[in-house]
Amino acid sequence: MTGPAIAVEDLRVVRGGRLALDDVSLTVHAGRVVGLLGPSGSGKSTLIRALVGVQIVESGTVLVLGRPAGSPELRRRVGYMTQAPSVYADLTVRENLRYFGRLLGVPEGRVDEMIATVALNAEADRVVARLSGGQQARASLAAALIGHPDVAVLDEPTVGLDPVLRRDLWRKFRALAAEGTTLLVSSHVMEEAAHCDELLLLREGKLLATGPVAEILARTGAPDLAEAFVRLIGEPA
Repeated sequence: MTGPAIAVEDLRVVRGGRLALDDVSLTVHAGRVVGLLGPSGSGKSTLIRALVGVQIVESGTVLVLGRPAGSPELRRRVGYMTQAPSVYADLTVRENLRYFGRLLGVPEGRVDEMIATVALNAEADRVVARLSGGQQARASLAAALIGHPDVAVLDEPTVGLDPVLRRDLWRKFRALAAEGTTLLVSSHVMEEAAHCDELLLLREGKLLATGPVAEILARTGAPDLAEAFVRLIGEPA
């Protein structure tokens, strides 16, 4: 496609009587790994829900691959990983991936490929309910990516994982982007910013800054992203 993979303009969301997103506007171009960073409660998950079309919005527009978020034609083109496990607890990892793979019409070999990608080979035939929280999250990630989505929206995909597996997953994300997939990856760990092409820094429902890490550091004059975030908070509105 020639336009941006994601385009959000003047997005406002109210949840539980509280303004969760306050006039957020952003653009994400195709084939990029974009980090959505901010502390817990900053609005990351609300923004992600809006992007996949499952969040009621008060005003603004949200376009994904040129179509309104949640459009039926996007269901096969957008992969979504939630924070909570989004696979069937009474099925094995392999059974889950076979099920989602058949819904999307992918080859059977894709199941084994995704099991290896998320390092669940030894747990492939175990019922999801008997896996650890981190293993369940990896199964959910595999389900989100099994259909070769054009856009993958991943909510805290590396939380609770050991450093080696986190490194391997970020390498996989980079490889997917090189193949043309657009990835929006949320995290509250500033160190993960180094893996991203661009960042979206969110706090209390407001987008503080967007752009590559180098540009954000140059703008704030900070030695690292954590300090840059603190300085951005202190900037006048």
